[in-house]
Amino acid sequence: MAKTIVAALVAFLTFESPLAASAQMNIRDRLVFDQISDQVNRYTRYTIFDSLSAAVENGRVTLTGWVTMPYKRDDIDRRIRRIDGVVSLENAVQVLPVSQFDDQLRFRIAKAIYGHSSFWQYASMANPPIHIVVNHGRVSLEGVVNSNVERMLARSLAGGFGALDVTNRLRTDAEVRESLASGN
Repeated sequence: MAKTIVAALVAFLTFESPLAASAQMNIRDRLVFDQISDQVNRYTRYTIFDSLSAAVENGRVTLTGWVTMPYKRDDIDRRIRRIDGVVSLENAVQVLPVSQFDDQLRFRIAKAIYGHSSFWQYASMANPPIHIVVNHGRVSLEGVVNSNVERMLARSLAGGFGALDVTNRLRTDAEVRESLASGN
């Protein structure tokens, strides 16, 4: 069963004792995913305007999401292919189109969210957890926040800047933990 998690998040991974070969594979996939997450988070050009997800199944990695520049997709591809345990990599990461309107929208929304006192603790992080993806005027908020109140506040702050649509894909820490526990 594939493990899909937003790569920007730092998750608590719990490891059970391997009782069967399938459990052993599950642990190996989780270790590969953890290394993928580490490689993405350590990539200095990965910003709050990029958003990636990875799925690992039997060492086969599927990478999806959005980046603002083509070289980022290629750099991350090379980093992940070097990870021990990666059997194959399907890189389905898309590059966001160049658009002055989209760039302005990204910066305005980032300033509104990370400039709000409720999100200052996130703004001071090396890899802030709220990612703002803008594609042809359509905004998607992705990542992880502490609570549903923060999720709703971020969505509220992202509105009002002329976006054609704002989709809130933020998840809470509790939802991420539940997802890991259930294997989704």
